[in-house]
Amino acid sequence: MASRSSSRRIAAFHWSPSISGFAHLFEHMMFTGTKHVPRGVAEKLLEAAGGSDSNATTSFDRTNYFDTVPSNQLELAVWAHADRMGYLLDSLDQTALSNQQDVVRNERRQRIENQPYGIVDEAVFHALFPVGHPYRPVVMGSHVDIQSARLADVRDFFKRYYRPNNATLVIAGDFDPSNAKKLVQKYFSSFRHGPDVTPPAVVTPPITSERRLTVTDQIELERIDLAWLTPPRFKADDAELSIAGHILGGGKSSRLYNKLVYDLQLAQEVSAEQDSYALSSVFEIEALARQGHTAAELERIIDAEIDRLANDGPTQDEVDRARNQIERGLYSSLQRVGSRADVLNTYNQYTGDPGYLSKDIERYARVTPSDVQRAVRERLRKNARVVVLAVRGEKKLDPDPPAPTPPPIKGTESINADEPWRNTPPSSRWRSHSSSATASRCCICTVRVCRW
Repeated sequence: MASRSSSRRIAAFHWSPSISGFAHLFEHMMFTGTKHVPRGVAEKLLEAAGGSDSNATTSFDRTNYFDTVPSNQLELAVWAHADRMGYLLDSLDQTALSNQQDVVRNERRQRIENQPYGIVDEAVFHALFPVGHPYRPVVMGSHVDIQSARLADVRDFFKRYYRPNNATLVIAGDFDPSNAKKLVQKYFSSFRHGPDVTPPAVVTPPITSERRLTVTDQIELERIDLAWLTPPRFKADDAELSIAGHILGGGKSSRLYNKLVYDLQLAQEVSAEQDSYALSSVFEIEALARQGHTAAELERIIDAEIDRLANDGPTQDEVDRARNQIERGLYSSLQRVGSRADVLNTYNQYTGDPGYLSKDIERYARVTPSDVQRAVRERLRKNARVVVLAVRGEKKLDPDPPAPTPPPIKGTESINADEPWRNTPPSSRWRSHSSSATASRCCICTVRVCRW
């Protein structure tokens, strides 16, 4: 098998704050068909060829497209995804945009508005980040911004960000590197580069006094969320706080789970974790009260456990267990070829080094109990946090915006020269270099240059 993961350095913080959710909307646009591959054809061809895991994701920091195919079908996957990068605009029109706006707005309803506590999760980020910060509206965006996206915006977004110089291609699995390199050159080398992409200078202002709010939702059980702004991914104290999250709420043997769920039986669920991002990370504790108990009861116990960790520190055994959990997760992510491709792409995205795994493990290995104690004491202060209480009541949603009348834009647009040979799906002539099911190779390709 071979897995292909294509990551674009585009996400929530790469677009105007007045059009939230645009990167996610555009992810959907990439599946509307291209000049040489009509809508739905690529997916059917890949499935018929034995492909799986064909999908895409958008996060705060990147958009990722991926699929896994038999090794002798690698060219088919490269052909399909190259056509999206090179020839999406040639078939993109207002009908496609309007359809996907409806799809994304329905997705927002399903994942946020109609989900218990969905609007609570959104409220946490609204409280953490100021207006204008790209992380504030969460990845999905608002109905108003999704609906207000224009075809001209979509075209500008594509021309600025969906270019070879802003993308990284990873191929992992059982394949011949020399043949794979030829495929990448064949399908991507003629594409024109776009303008240099410089991440916007975003400042995340610190929280200097506790922010509290109560959110009413159609829920049966109260919930409390406590959140702090913490250092970005791979920066100082990111690893320390990740270990602290495991100690406090990383499973059924954690301090908060033992105290709230087992001992006092005040909570039904509790978790704590460091969610690491490029601009700022978020350390969050979430606890769901049992029937008959309140979020306020949980807050008192959570505060006491944070204070205990800050004052007394963790034991060496707790740090070792947390580190082992993290390392096990890192190694487990390498078991499937698709996950392995994503790991390489993720490290390349954040550090510029796709082989960063050993350094990642080392940064956790260096963490001591005193490091965790210091990080908790300095970073998880009461005057630097957001507290959101979710209670039963009316779910308050913004009214749906009216659908605007699309401006008259005729025709489509082209960036790259027409190459009619791309109309024909490739055959499976690119065979695996080995019959061994355990053989594994990886390559990272960026801007027409391949590193093997």
